[in-house]
This record gives sequence, structure tokens and C-alpha cells, in this order.
Amino acid sequence: MTILDSYSTFVVASLVLLLGRKLVGSIGVLRTYSIPEPVIGGLVAAFLLFAAHSAGDFSIQFDKTLSQPLMLAFFASIGLNADLVSLKRGGRPLFVFLAVVFGLLLMQNTLGIFLAKLLGLDPLIGLLAGSITLSGGHGTGMAWGADLSDKYGLTSAPELALACATFGLILGGLIGGPVARFLIGKVPPVKQTTDRSDPGVFEEPSLVRLITAPAMVETLALIALCLHFGMLMSAWLQGSLLELPSFVCTLFVGVLLRNTLAAFGWYSVFERCVSVLGNVALALFLAIALMSLRLWELAALAVPMLILLVSQAALMASYAIFVTFNVMGRNYDAAVIAAGHCGFGLGATPTAIANMQAVTERFGPSRVAFLIVPMVGAFFIDITNAITIKLFLALTANP
Repeated sequence: MTILDSYSTFVVASLVLLLGRKLVGSIGVLRTYSIPEPVIGGLVAAFLLFAAHSAGDFSIQFDKTLSQPLMLAFFASIGLNADLVSLKRGGRPLFVFLAVVFGLLLMQNTLGIFLAKLLGLDPLIGLLAGSITLSGGHGTGMAWGADLSDKYGLTSAPELALACATFGLILGGLIGGPVARFLIGKVPPVKQTTDRSDPGVFEEPSLVRLITAPAMVETLALIALCLHFGMLMSAWLQGSLLELPSFVCTLFVGVLLRNTLAAFGWYSVFERCVSVLGNVALALFLAIALMSLRLWELAALAVPMLILLVSQAALMASYAIFVTFNVMGRNYDAAVIAAGHCGFGLGATPTAIANMQAVTERFGPSRVAFLIVPMVGAFFIDITNAITIKLFLALTANP
């Protein structure tokens, strides 16, 4: 076995990201379904290592010292970009959609645990193949995977989390478009508009903001504060009924810090700088996590996990058609929202945005969808999901 230190691991992770960018830029299907570059690069590296291990029992052990701070920095960036004042613009549809999302979380975990027991697996695997990785995505999956491994003794939980989240990400991009096209056939034709006086941020991203060195230093300081006080909060809550993983506490500190500074007029968070640093942290975190996958350890669970995940995809499509679409108004906006729900209900918020963009580019804009889906998918889902997971953990396992 070859052991790499943290510097060598960082170099390999950077190369993996560059490989992922090259592959996404060269392969049309990867661009079409918005598969993230670190996911593709990391998976290619993992499969190459799997082939090397199968051929000659060769393996590499990566140093994951940087993984946790990178993951926490990503969740801090989500919190720092959550402007509570803007929630007023979402109005009632935002909270209705949040209730719809919460309903899916409950169904995902119920189905996952039921099928796991039916297949003779640990119920925690069913929970891992539920809202933890599907509605939660790679970052949430890895965070809870570490918890399930350390506190609940679930072997290879982080690796399983990555496998489930990756599979969900792909399926989320695959089913969103077909679901939306099916639903749009049930509503009156959308009137095309030529009005571009107030383009949406996601529909027509035209605003460019430069990032200066002082802004970068200020943003790094904010993220460092989130990590420090998030870890303190997590330690303070440990052992209590309110115990939450450190990444949720870090996110909460980010929300509190951003909105407190704004309320007193002391500082305005530079959102683009926060987003850039958050995306860098997430990309490096995913690259390290995915290239460290020991695929040969997951082979025994391949068939049961496939059954679990395909069943979850069928649940998501059915839920989007029969619940999301109907509850959100049975109109064009509801169809676009359903496509977005498929994106982050199985994968991640970027997949949701890609799904909705594909629909609106063809059928027309939907301001409502682009207002509430990113808001729920990028912030509220993590808090709601954390509460749901804690509930199911209390019912299914004891640490």
C-alpha cells in the first residue's frame, strides 16, 4: 500500500478536479445532465484504483486531514449566503414547498428502512440510502456517514454515502426533464414573453462582480468564525436532545452571523466571494472523498443498494407528479418546481437549477420556481433534513 501525506493528497485532488473539468467539457452527456466535475474526476480516479487493486492488489491511502475543514467551509458558505430578509419575497409558496419537501424526506427514510429490512440489511443502510444522501447530497451524506461509522458502527458508511449520493445525482438529472415534460402536457400552453427588463439570476445570469483581495480576506475571516463557533456549539450540544452534527451548527452560525451583521448595518456579506470560496471547498472535499473510494469493499452490497436507489428514484418521480405538482398549483410553475424537486430530491441544488433551466429555455420563464427552489434547496433542506434524520435515528438505532 502506498501512503500519501496531506500535501500529496492535495496535489492529487487538484489533478482530479482538472481531469473532471476536461471530461465534462469533452463529453456531451455529462454537460447535458450537469454532472459536477469533482464527481466525474473522483469517480474516474476511484475506478482506476479499483482496476489496479483487482489486477495487482495495489492501493493508495490518502490523508483526509483537510476533508472536515473543507466540508465545514462549504456549509458555512451556505449559511453566510442565507439572507432571511429575502424570505419575504418567497411568501406562502415557499413555505408550502418546504412542507412538500418535508413530506418527501419522511417517505424517503421510511422506504429506505423498509427495503433495507426486507433485503436483510442494517436499517441504517436504508436510512443512508434515504434522505441523508439523496435530499442531502454529497456533503450531507459524508457528514452523516462519518457519524454513522463512528457512533453507530456502520462499516464503510462514508463510502456508501458517496456511492448513494453519486447515483442519486445522476438520476436526479435524468428524471427531472421527463417528469416536467409529462406535467407540462397537463397544463395550458405557456405564453412566451420577450420582456427581459428584470432577468432572473438563474434564468439569465448576466451580473458580473469582481472579487478583490480585501473582500477575499474578509470572507475567509467570516468562514473561519463560522467554523470556530460552529464547532463550539456542536461540542456544547453534544449529549443533549438538541445534539446536531458540526456541519449543521456551522451552517446555523453562518446564518446568524450574516443576518446579525446586516441588521445592525455593520457589514454586508459579499455573496459572490462567499459562493466562490464555498464552491472551491466543496469541489476539493468531493475530489478527496471520491478518489478515496475503496470500491472493492462495496461490491458485496452492489445489488441490494441498486434496488434501494432505483426504488427511491421511482418514489421521487411519483412524488413529483402526484404531490409536488398538485400541491404547488397544477400549473406551469408547478411543473418547473417539480423538475427542480427531482434535482435536489435525488441529487443537489445545482442539479435542480439545471433541470429547471432546461425546461424554461424550451417552454418559457418561471420566476416563482427560480425564487423558491434555490432558497429551499440551498438552505432549508439541510436544517429540515437534519431534524428528520435525528428523528429516524432515534427510532432505528442506539449509538
